[in-house]
Amino acid sequence: MSNLLRRVYTIYAGLLFAISFLLVFPILLICIWVPSWKSIGRKMQQYWAKVYFPLIFLPVKIEKRAKIEKGKPYIFVANHFSYLDIPMMGFVPGDVLFVGKASIRKAPLFGYYFKSLHIAVDRDRLKSRAETMKRAGESLDAGSSVIIFPEGGIFTSHPPLMVPFKNGAFRLSIEKQIPIIPVTLSYNHLILPDDGKLLLRRRPAKMILHEALVPSSNETEDTLKEKCFEIIQKQLNLDFESI
Repeated sequence: MSNLLRRVYTIYAGLLFAISFLLVFPILLICIWVPSWKSIGRKMQQYWAKVYFPLIFLPVKIEKRAKIEKGKPYIFVANHFSYLDIPMMGFVPGDVLFVGKASIRKAPLFGYYFKSLHIAVDRDRLKSRAETMKRAGESLDAGSSVIIFPEGGIFTSHPPLMVPFKNGAFRLSIEKQIPIIPVTLSYNHLILPDDGKLLLRRRPAKMILHEALVPSSNETEDTLKEKCFEIIQKQLNLDFESI
């Protein structure tokens, strides 16, 4: 795909993103203002993902190796190489809260939606990180799942190689005895690379929900983190080699 076609495709996808969000925003507002409807507001992201990706002609192959029980909370942990990762995680089932950067709150309308229905963290402030883990723990206690990108942002300069994971997700898993589901997003760095150009490339995407990691009684943050890292990195390597 030439740069001109990629630019046209990116504009189309961007406009469709903005228009579709504006169309559902009034519904999201009602869900935000009615506390008992917040889970419905979060459910909208799943319906949106199922409509949006076909409309931009971007097929997403989802491979579910995990047995996900309805109504049971999980911690979904994914690699993070692309801005496409967040909308694609809309395919994760159940009532799910994202843990994302505090800077998202500055985005017009979308920032209000995110801070009202999800969890924003300022990673440079210790107090904010502690409050984030507290809110994530309360969400798990209430039966909701959370999505965490344990690299802490898009930091790798050599995808598909990840940078080391931070401990938060794994500490939470052990404290709450909540299973972790590793998630591999295989090709997003090829579809929308973090190269400053913000140009989409149309090619099939792939998401793998791996089998759950259930923390044992003698599990440590480091061992759980290493297991999760190895599962995701191994799949990224396999998928990269198959291109």
